[in-house]
Amino acid sequence: MADRLSINDNRTGNKHELTLSYGTHVNAGSAISAKDLREIKTSDQDFGVLVHDPGFMNTSACKSSITFIDGEAGILLYRGYPIEELASKSTYLEVAYLLLHGELPNESQLDIWTTDITNHTFLNEKIKKFLDGFRYDAHPMGILVSALASLSTFYPKSRNVQDEEIRARSIRRLIAKIPTLAAFAYRYSVGLPYAYPDNDLSYSGNFLNMMFRATETKYNPDPVLEKTLDVLLILHADHEQNCSTSAMRAVGSSDADPYVSVSAATAGLYGPLHGGANERVLEMLSEIGTVKNIGAYIEKVKQGEFRLMGFGHRVYKNFDPRAKILKNLAEQVFEVTGRNELLDIAVELENVALNDDYFVKRKLYPNVDFYSGIIYQAMGIPVEMFPVLFAIGRTSGWLSHWEEMRRDPELRIARPRQMYTGYPKRDYLKIDARQ
Repeated sequence: MADRLSINDNRTGNKHELTLSYGTHVNAGSAISAKDLREIKTSDQDFGVLVHDPGFMNTSACKSSITFIDGEAGILLYRGYPIEELASKSTYLEVAYLLLHGELPNESQLDIWTTDITNHTFLNEKIKKFLDGFRYDAHPMGILVSALASLSTFYPKSRNVQDEEIRARSIRRLIAKIPTLAAFAYRYSVGLPYAYPDNDLSYSGNFLNMMFRATETKYNPDPVLEKTLDVLLILHADHEQNCSTSAMRAVGSSDADPYVSVSAATAGLYGPLHGGANERVLEMLSEIGTVKNIGAYIEKVKQGEFRLMGFGHRVYKNFDPRAKILKNLAEQVFEVTGRNELLDIAVELENVALNDDYFVKRKLYPNVDFYSGIIYQAMGIPVEMFPVLFAIGRTSGWLSHWEEMRRDPELRIARPRQMYTGYPKRDYLKIDARQ
């Protein structure tokens, strides 16, 4: 027998029985149907009870089997696999396959998948003319948002979202082309000629090639930096129903094609509250300046003068497992690039904060943004490209949610409700009668 939740309506004296549904994990939570709440009324004319939840802090908008997060325990699983294992043992393309198909690929499946992705890395040459229309100093993220949407016009068949094969081809194209678009956006913004894909390289190595190749005939990425970028893409591949993923699902629910849907998700990531946190961390570390200034800075934070950037998370209340991976990765990167004083400041800042009751009681632990910006900077990636790198990694997650949504029998076009707080009905006044 299904579990039930009883609600006594003190307005009417009626008792309502609501069915509870559960996720598959012990800490996945339970939910009631919002439609059942609509049945709690004072009269037939009453609209019924709504849930008012700004920011959707406690609202389940979908059922998903892609990513599980236990914020209290610091657990992140992709399709059931711990993020720590995937980051240390898999490539980004393997993880992208896992997110989209539900299982890790065998050797043959991975070969076919990798070949399919590699064969779609090049862009239609006319896209360069589109890019040429941007202002000379346009932000790479703004270019990327627009260029992704423009792909819809190059592949008009993608609008047939009911066709499974067309969807699959569009997904492969997007995963393949977003690094090329991203690198082109960067090189345009700094006035460099475009560097074309080299399909002999790995997914991450190819992106580094398109970013940094100069006059050399063959670009050979440093293997440590190549692996580091791959891990960063894995760590950013998905993170459940955040702002950009919710945008992907909301836009996609209208039967919009995946190109414009990914563009909408990328626009969500463009906002500094979502995709700009690691930039704020770099600014903070630069402001601190040296390790000896950390104590005074911490005291100002505790007095409420400003926040400690890169600490705390809406979901994680223990630690962010991605931050632990990146802390170790940062040390490896700096062995290649040379040590940056910002890393020393970050390590000591973390040590001080984690041993201070003020931060421990508030469960303020380092998150993924605390170390990612330092690593990107060490690799020579400019700050403007940080959210672009985020978008490259997250594309496979967005598309996994888009495809999962397409197959969901409960799919409806997104249409949240509101609590109206404006005027009641009133009479129209002619202009000479208005105050």
